[in-house]
Amino acid sequence: MISGLFDLPWWGYVLVALVLTHITIASVTIFLHRHQAHRALDLHPIPSHFFRCWLWLTTGMETKAWAAIHRKHHAKCETEEDPHSPQTRGIRKVMWEGAELYRAEAKNAETLARYGHGTPDDWLERNVYRRSTLGVSLMLIIDLIAFGPIGLTIWAVQMVWIPFWAAGVVNGLGHYWGYRNFDCTDASTNLVPWGLIIGGEELHNNHHSFATSAKFSARWYEFDIGWVYIRTLERLGLAKVKKVIPTPKFGEAKLIPDLDTLQAVITHRYDVMTHYVASLKRICAEEIDKLVKSHHAGSFDAKALKRWVLSGEERHLAEGQKQQLQVVMKDSTALSLVVSMREELSAIWARSAATHEQLLKQLHDWMVRAEESGIQQLQEFSMRLRRYAA
Repeated sequence: MISGLFDLPWWGYVLVALVLTHITIASVTIFLHRHQAHRALDLHPIPSHFFRCWLWLTTGMETKAWAAIHRKHHAKCETEEDPHSPQTRGIRKVMWEGAELYRAEAKNAETLARYGHGTPDDWLERNVYRRSTLGVSLMLIIDLIAFGPIGLTIWAVQMVWIPFWAAGVVNGLGHYWGYRNFDCTDASTNLVPWGLIIGGEELHNNHHSFATSAKFSARWYEFDIGWVYIRTLERLGLAKVKKVIPTPKFGEAKLIPDLDTLQAVITHRYDVMTHYVASLKRICAEEIDKLVKSHHAGSFDAKALKRWVLSGEERHLAEGQKQQLQVVMKDSTALSLVVSMREELSAIWARSAATHEQLLKQLHDWMVRAEESGIQQLQEFSMRLRRYAA
């Protein structure tokens, strides 16, 4: 009994720790994130109760608090009200103190009341799972009985796993560094195309672009292990997927766009904006490089200006860069047109009191002006818009 119920070689303990922490990761991404926070899938009571119990033992997190904080993060993303944005709080703060930020927001009664709706509120939740200290203490006892003194180390790894990977890496690096498939309005990024270690949460830009999708992978080369688990549960009759990332459909270009075209453009707005940015990269680069040379200003940050012109993320510019931007926009008719048309295009799917007929007229007018602009990339992009099909 000194060595516990299981006497394993050193690599056996490492393997056990990895398996136990991976179950915790799967519980967070499947139950807390995709099922509870976003309702992207329905879960049978069996896996649902297992995940709740496991998270009580290994994290002590309360379902309502986690879901509420995450929903608020999406609603207030990259603003001062975002509970854990590295854009406003700094990457070091979120990366290394993400768990503290979570605990602080969990005490905000307004957050829980406004964003915590629809989460479990049964007898178990009220009388057992909200007693976080009891759960993690019980896990410590289990680890010590099973593995002896080394069980303390395994337990410690379990306790820091979610605070580091979820609160630190996903919430921190996932809004600071990586690649982007979709030009959504926040700073979310995909860390790597293979979602293995954090259960698919590595594909964070995909998730922020399509928050209610049960599947996080979007490109053929991306892999979401959390989706593999969900599909397995679905085949066993223990889960039901409600939504996945929609795939754009294209047909013949319509001379006059109709309501189906409008609906398709709005539904696939992130795909639309991503291709808009991609199609205009060359002209933006050429115009900015030409203007920088004409001003003989070696201090011009061409890279930052190109990024802003394409994305509109002015918050990332320093004061000096904003002044440079004003000069660039004043001296380039082409860039001014590209930026204004980007803003007008995104306004079509912004929350508005406009009717479908009014939005359809805005879309048609946008296409006509793009095709009359004399800019080849805008003309080609307009033809792509005409081909979107519902």
